[in-house]
Amino acid sequence: MKIITTLLLALFLVSCATSTESKLSFDAELSQFKYPFPVKTYELSSQRQKLKMRYMDIGQSKHKVAVLLHGKNFAGFYWERVANDLVKKGYRVIIPDQIGFGKSSKPKNYSYSFPQLAKNTHDLLKSIGVKKYTVVGHSMGGMLAVNMGAMYRDIKKVVLVNPIGLEAYLDYAEYKDPEFFYNIEKNKTVDGARNYQRKNYYDGAWADSYEELLTPFKGWLEGPDYEDVAWNAALTYGPIFNDNIVVKIPKIKAKTVLILGTRDRTGPGRGWKKKGVKRKLGQYQNLGKDLKKKNPKLKLIELDGLGHMPQFENYSRFAKVFYPEF
Repeated sequence: MKIITTLLLALFLVSCATSTESKLSFDAELSQFKYPFPVKTYELSSQRQKLKMRYMDIGQSKHKVAVLLHGKNFAGFYWERVANDLVKKGYRVIIPDQIGFGKSSKPKNYSYSFPQLAKNTHDLLKSIGVKKYTVVGHSMGGMLAVNMGAMYRDIKKVVLVNPIGLEAYLDYAEYKDPEFFYNIEKNKTVDGARNYQRKNYYDGAWADSYEELLTPFKGWLEGPDYEDVAWNAALTYGPIFNDNIVVKIPKIKAKTVLILGTRDRTGPGRGWKKKGVKRKLGQYQNLGKDLKKKNPKLKLIELDGLGHMPQFENYSRFAKVFYPEF
């Protein structure tokens, strides 16, 4: 009887969890999802469209400003802990959601490129009076940060945290039409997203804090606008494959710091490499060293045993190397 009662209780808890998860329903701009700080709106005209770029802006400093750029599978909300600690160090912290991501507009069609996203972000910063700043980019945000550093001279320092793009993917992978990525996005599931992140980001481990990062995706999947969200997600693969930041890094005038969890194996295009290509993509234990050889002024900090999300996987180790740069 005790075994049956235990099984019934377990089934009830699973049922409650499933019921709660299924109740999540977010529109394209995550109106129903609360961010950790007040959200502001920058309205811009781009590519003959009126768009809204959402951002968080906390702290009061005029001289110490940090801009935090999110990765592809996330949005600005995941910078909460880093932002709070930077504010404690006296910084004003600005966290934009790029067009196509998070709470920002999801246009029906948009010609995505990192120079375009860099311009959008630069114009936002100018509109709120920011003149000099340190830019931090994680994952895809690292590719954007490199473009900003190469394009603009108002950046004090560029800090890259496990950026993608440290190898030119189209040298090794076949080019794919956006429809290819759209079909992938349309067929995504919560379990699939969780399993991908568990395997590729956290070395098979999982925690409640990792699960929380999936909340926007869960709500979008059950929401009324997932087709638009999926299409924008598909279009934003274009810059990742079309842009080569390796040749842009030497163009950055500001001091550049590269923080790498060397267990990272993120390698876009791994599943559709060109015939005859034997190179293993996403070998971060080598990518940082290779880049350092070509750019001696680059400061390389390696975190052995950590993966694509060092700021979540082991915050204390990450903090010890990250905050001395500010």
